[in-house]
Amino acid sequence: MISQTDRDICMSPWEGPGDSPGAVAPPIFQTSLFAKPTFAEYARQQAAEHHNFVYSRGTNPTVAFLEQLLARLERGEAAKCFASGMGAISAVLGGLLRSGDHVLFVNTIYGPTLQLAEHLRRFGVEYTLLPEPTADIEDHLRENTAMVYVESPGTMMMKVLDLRVLAATARRHGIRTVIDNTWATPLLQKPIELGVDVVIHSLTKYIGGHSDVIGGAVIGSADLIEELFYRGYLLFGSVMSAMEASFVLRGLRTLPVRMEQHEANAIAVIDHLRGREEVTAIHHPYADHPADSPLVTEQLAGYSGLLSFELAEPTYDRIAGFVDALELFRIGPSWGGYESLVTSPIRPTSTPEPPASLIRLSVGLEGAQRQIEDLDHAFAAIR
Repeated sequence: MISQTDRDICMSPWEGPGDSPGAVAPPIFQTSLFAKPTFAEYARQQAAEHHNFVYSRGTNPTVAFLEQLLARLERGEAAKCFASGMGAISAVLGGLLRSGDHVLFVNTIYGPTLQLAEHLRRFGVEYTLLPEPTADIEDHLRENTAMVYVESPGTMMMKVLDLRVLAATARRHGIRTVIDNTWATPLLQKPIELGVDVVIHSLTKYIGGHSDVIGGAVIGSADLIEELFYRGYLLFGSVMSAMEASFVLRGLRTLPVRMEQHEANAIAVIDHLRGREEVTAIHHPYADHPADSPLVTEQLAGYSGLLSFELAEPTYDRIAGFVDALELFRIGPSWGGYESLVTSPIRPTSTPEPPASLIRLSVGLEGAQRQIEDLDHAFAAIR
């Protein structure tokens, strides 16, 4: 159940500088810089650029308004937006870690995140991956572990882990915790309230919601976001523009109603897939946990529309044939937009085992009946 507080935040009226009386949509400050009346004032504001509008590579009023709303939704003190989800992830890993640090990744993790971690080995940063959704991390921590990085629900398999237990364990050891919360959005999961330190989002997905903008965000304490601003934002240059921020803000206005429809459609699709003899497993919290499971009731306020499933006899040709037979579900990367999408990590040379043999569905807004009819058409094509 999405709270009324969060609905109100998504619909917040413009609060920012500029002469915009009665503006329903936030103004787009399409400017690269902000001139100051005196050199002394310019020097003063530049010394605290994370709080002042000086140069849009640092701060911009339109972007700052989006950051304010995202921080409030996640119950964090501050947020910083980036040009992509990977820009946000790169800022966190590259800006907060040092040579000699160790990162523990838990659950299935977005592939490019692990590719970045492998790249950081060149600079003396080590990592370990625990691919299962376990909160029992004590034996995997090292003296130099500086960060525990998780996804929950996790990439492709959508497995849920106990964030409260994991965060408490890391905190006892003085280790920072980070979560990619893109699957759930801030409306369906509040990791900071569960003890997690840093939340990352790909704004490209549900928050943007219209498949027309790319962006990322990091939310946390004010001190951490200030540190990230100077170490991982200004220096790395993954800057969100005012125009991109306006697209994300537009998506944020309809996020509650869209997530409710994504959930309803996904539940109907999952219930239908359960009855198909061709399907051997479904991966989604609704399919994996009883409705009264503490991992659901204490962490998730609802479900998003991203799921995966496994076919019987999962050869490459069989999976490719099913995907190609779909018409409503279009083939492509990403997820979280209004449209239904399908993909699979399997390739002609892949071993036909999970996760390679999964078919991932991003259940869009077209309506469950049309989505189910399209899936049944594809099942018929591979008989």
